[in-house]
Amino acid sequence: MSARPAPGDPAPDFTLPAHDGGTVTLSQLRGQSVVVYFYPAAMTPGCTTQACDFRDSLASLTAAGYRVLGVSPDPVDKLAAFAERDALTFPLLSDPEHRVLEAYGAWGEKTSYGRTSVGVIRSTVVVGPDGTVVLAQHGVRAAGHVARLRRDLGLDAA
Repeated sequence: MSARPAPGDPAPDFTLPAHDGGTVTLSQLRGQSVVVYFYPAAMTPGCTTQACDFRDSLASLTAAGYRVLGVSPDPVDKLAAFAERDALTFPLLSDPEHRVLEAYGAWGEKTSYGRTSVGVIRSTVVVGPDGTVVLAQHGVRAAGHVARLRRDLGLDAA
């Protein structure tokens, strides 16, 4: 696992394919605050909970000046089905080679129920308008994460 970006560090740039057939390049979003959240697998219970929490908070996050991007190792077609099924209106990005996940410290060894494995470490990184990391949270829980993130960003709880 590579080093995790910390507040003040430049956010690693990336270009990834999106569920809608387009691509998203982080550096093209300069001037905006961007919440990039990393999740293990579309259409699983925990990832659905987290994605729907972001969906339900999207209007208030957008009003506060934040864009939301979800990143997983899933293929684009699975992400498209996930977005359709759960009415997700923010970009879901595909990183099957784990390059971006690794650059953000969201891929590596983890322990769950006493078993150690290698995979996605559920994480969220907030990138400021200048392209630097404002907030980095790794090993977060799906349920309640968006509410915690909103508190940490100084936004009212949804």
